[in-house]
Amino acid sequence: MSIAPDHDTRVRPAATREEDYLWTLNFGPQHPATHTTLRLVLKLEGERVVDAMPEMGYLHSGFEKIGEHLTFNQYVTVTDRMNYISPMANNVAWHHAVETLLGIDLTPRCKVIRTIIAELARISDHLLCNGAVGLDTGAFTFFLYGFYQREVIYDIFETLCGARFTNSYTRVGGVSQDFTPLVIEKIRTFLRTFPKTLDDMERLLTRNRIFVDRTKGVGVLTKEEAINGGATGPVARASGVTRDLRKDEPYLAYADYDFQICCAAAGDCYARYLVRMQEMRESLKILNQAIENLPAGEVNVGVDQRVARPTKQQVYSTIEGTISHFELSMSNRSFEVPYEESYAAIEAPNGELGFYIVGDGDDTAYRARCRPPSVLHFSLFPQLIRGHTLSDVVAVLGSLNIIAAELDR
Repeated sequence: MSIAPDHDTRVRPAATREEDYLWTLNFGPQHPATHTTLRLVLKLEGERVVDAMPEMGYLHSGFEKIGEHLTFNQYVTVTDRMNYISPMANNVAWHHAVETLLGIDLTPRCKVIRTIIAELARISDHLLCNGAVGLDTGAFTFFLYGFYQREVIYDIFETLCGARFTNSYTRVGGVSQDFTPLVIEKIRTFLRTFPKTLDDMERLLTRNRIFVDRTKGVGVLTKEEAINGGATGPVARASGVTRDLRKDEPYLAYADYDFQICCAAAGDCYARYLVRMQEMRESLKILNQAIENLPAGEVNVGVDQRVARPTKQQVYSTIEGTISHFELSMSNRSFEVPYEESYAAIEAPNGELGFYIVGDGDDTAYRARCRPPSVLHFSLFPQLIRGHTLSDVVAVLGSLNIIAAELDR
């Protein structure tokens, strides 16, 4: 019988691999600077980030599969939950895709109303994104300025449709309610007061030494990398990609308005902040033109198309209105859907938001597929953070404005 020595005499190989000196750190899924439920597995060498692995799957709700079981009007409630920062834009995107499949041309008033709510949603989204970046880098007052103005926009939406957050406002062929004089008055008040707040926000942060040092030169995305990675929206435009669906593929009433595409060349966190700040000013220009030139007329398409509910006056006074109301409300018949497939997208606050829909004759999609911007932007995170410090993670992540519900569909 052999006796084991008091100490291990085996020769151990010297650590030669770089990985032997790296630390693994979980950033999320519960972290105050992620603003949503997502996870980053970071490889650190001291304070320096060597690599990062984005992980999603914490908010998987089967949104796309639900689209195959709900009607085209019912599914709008699900789109509210995809990007819960600007749900009105999601409503517009979904029904824009449905109407493309059905070949429906909206009324002039409806086009302008949808343009207005989409731009209000853009401002709301940018306020939270830039406000959160300021908060994560130490600018708490800046965040409060932006969040108060979001409350003003929420109040407009509540007056419009009764819901502040999950609005579910659009319908196939129109919207659920028309603008009232009170809604128009509140929008005009916002357009008068918001520019001053925007000026104050820029004075607080744009030239702030701490904020500039935390964001300038951090998370650089080149123009080629943005194009190859499928980046869109402010993330791509901050890298010099001059693409905006409102100009390149006009929809709704955007072709009628004068506004500029906001771009930068640096491609860093600071450039993405500047692009969003300037885009809010351009949205104000669109809103001023739209609200002062709001066409009269109906907000929903005519009863002859049998896709939008007729008004009570049409139901009570015309046979077409009575038939259309019966078919849409009380019978098993609904509007006819072609056996075709289509893809349509809008310029959402975070980039190209599109829906691919396959029709099979029913008012429920045979296949519904979403193209959200957050998935592609989240995949860019590892190359943006490599070589930076741990404290830069929150700045880069915030500048991309990742929404987890868009990741897990």
